[in-house]
Amino acid sequence: MPIKEVYYSSGFKKSAKRYREYQELIKKRIRIFLQDPFNKSLKTHKLSGKLSGYWSFSVNYHLRIIFEFIDETTVGLIDIGTHEIYK
Repeated sequence: MPIKEVYYSSGFKKSAKRYREYQELIKKRIRIFLQDPFNKSLKTHKLSGKLSGYWSFSVNYHLRIIFEFIDETTVGLIDIGTHEIYK
């Protein structure tokens, strides 16, 4: 089911500025995510530990976006970064 509403946390907006050279790729991957959050190419997976309740999908080999499902058609993008964001 496509996502109809997206909230961007202030942390996500701040972190995204660090990856200006990937801006177009990030936008493209978010568009794919909004159409199908579980598209195979995104490698969407549930997180555990201190991040349980959150999910993640891949932008590329290095970059990940952490998000949460607010309801069936609404998500909040929490953070973007390398695997370091999981710590």
